[in-house]
Amino acid sequence: MASAPPPTSSGVANPAAKKTFTIGTRKSKLALLQTDLVLAALQQAWPEYSFQIHSRETAGDQNTTIALRDFTTKNLWTQELEDLLIAGEVDFIVHSLKDVPTLLPSSCTLGPMMKREDSRDVLVMKKGLPNMSFEEMPAGSVVGTSSIRRTAQLARRYPHLKITDVRGNIGTRLSKLDAEDGPYTCIILAAAGLLRLDLQDRISRYLDSKNCGMLYAVGQGALGIEIRKDDPIMHDMLAKFGHEETTFACLAERSLLRTLEGGCSAPLGVESEWVQTLGGARKLRMRSVVVSVDGKEIAEAEVDGDVDSAQSAEDFGVTVANALVEKGAGKILEEIQRTKQVS
Repeated sequence: MASAPPPTSSGVANPAAKKTFTIGTRKSKLALLQTDLVLAALQQAWPEYSFQIHSRETAGDQNTTIALRDFTTKNLWTQELEDLLIAGEVDFIVHSLKDVPTLLPSSCTLGPMMKREDSRDVLVMKKGLPNMSFEEMPAGSVVGTSSIRRTAQLARRYPHLKITDVRGNIGTRLSKLDAEDGPYTCIILAAAGLLRLDLQDRISRYLDSKNCGMLYAVGQGALGIEIRKDDPIMHDMLAKFGHEETTFACLAERSLLRTLEGGCSAPLGVESEWVQTLGGARKLRMRSVVVSVDGKEIAEAEVDGDVDSAQSAEDFGVTVANALVEKGAGKILEEIQRTKQVS
């Protein structure tokens, strides 16, 4: 039995006549692979429609030499694609959610999200070196990452390590790591990218709050599907395979970051999980941490909340942000911002 057509939308003059939808994405291998995941889900849910991919490079793709923390804009990976979306040249965009600023253009919004991939960071050792924990690495060992969040958390717990920037796509970073004359002992990457690219054999160990004190980036492991606010057709099409727990958890994480006003470069780490209380209720538990870049100042909080809607997810993110501010997160972020303005 064929699926019912999407509902009428003011954004499409004649929905019944629209049979092909265009997906916007970046040109990287990982971005295209992630777009294929969404495409496959759409084709299964809506076999009567066809979907085509339009890829484009973004500012973040074009400049791979500047450290991410030194960029002044937060929409490195999204603006060029959002311009296409607003102009109606694509019907939606597939992003790595962790790259999407918490403030979107006023005419855009995020649709329901697919189930999240593993959200943790991972340690990747240089080929030929033994698999070591951070504690076991000799003093001066070089860890490659361009993330201020990872840099700050490493500086806090492992001051004997040297942190050096590494930019580029996953393949480029692995090549820099493995180069015989390269400086890196290891690099840190998101598990999701390696798993989606079938590179799980490069994962030396998974990193989390329990084994090394590393919390991941807001939205990490999830795909953000950006649509026009005036296009309920796309919202309803995505809702058919949307994963509620992923959507609510990620909305809460993004609300936390937005409330702190740190933006994508803030050294904010999170770790979200759904837990069952003794009374049988299901709650969202969020651990969060803000660390100064030198690792000397820290604010951390762990909060459980009742989250069963997009609005309650947004509200919970604000609650967690307030808990962090009470622990001193505001002062840390203000100092980081002041330092950036001076430099």
